[in-house]
Amino acid sequence: MQEVVENIALDKLKPFPNHPFKIREDEAMMETVESVKSFGAIVRPTKDGDYEILSGHRRKRACELAGRKTMPVIVRELSDDAAVIFMVDSNLQRENILPSERAAAYKMKLDAMKRQGMRTDLTSDQHGQKSVGKTSREMLAAENRDSATQIQRYIRLTELQPELMKMVDEKKIAFTPAVELSYLKPDEQRMLIDTIESEQSTPSLSQAQRMKKLSQNGELDCDKLFSIMTEIKKPERNEIRLTSDILEKYFPKNYTPQKMQEVIIKLLESWQRKRQMNHER
Repeated sequence: MQEVVENIALDKLKPFPNHPFKIREDEAMMETVESVKSFGAIVRPTKDGDYEILSGHRRKRACELAGRKTMPVIVRELSDDAAVIFMVDSNLQRENILPSERAAAYKMKLDAMKRQGMRTDLTSDQHGQKSVGKTSREMLAAENRDSATQIQRYIRLTELQPELMKMVDEKKIAFTPAVELSYLKPDEQRMLIDTIESEQSTPSLSQAQRMKKLSQNGELDCDKLFSIMTEIKKPERNEIRLTSDILEKYFPKNYTPQKMQEVIIKLLESWQRKRQMNHER
């Protein structure tokens, strides 16, 4: 991988095509403005003589806000798919990534990995080990914090209409109901958006699941959707799920799920007694 360090004019630095990560002028951006003197970006040259930013979109904006005309960058020669993968990997490390950003980023990287799937340079993982028998989604999961199933669920969100995706980002619609809603056809999603606006109510998980089933059966129309959205909602049960991946690091390997549960119950009972004693003092 060839790379050089150059000082390049800001107007020559172009956003990466379909870059999914938003640039917010928040407190973190102001901190970046203060630090741009010592930090640059990573770019790749384009055919027209400009440069695509792979990592550093926020830093470029910070330079603009700081009144700078140029910016120190590392220039790398990368293929289109390799550039997509590098851009996504660099930006997924950021904090406070929106669901829409993560969804689009996962889809971009997975598509790039699939396109490169027949090439030997993408059949190895980041440590150079061959990924024999692994799907692109499994390889992607191995490099990120989410499981292959969760990555698939995030990618489903890219099927949402922009208005619904914005509601997910704003936490007006929860993640799991949003995944169910992504299976609705575009015209059905638009009907839902109109109903949400008129009724000032967003669907629960059970409502989203029923809409999805009706849609799959070809039975979801405006009347049925309105009926579901205007019914009195039953309180959603609050469930806490502790997977084996979480619990195993706290218990010996020979502990069965039943044994783990017994220990957890005993610890909770002890904790409750201590709280009661402290309350009585």
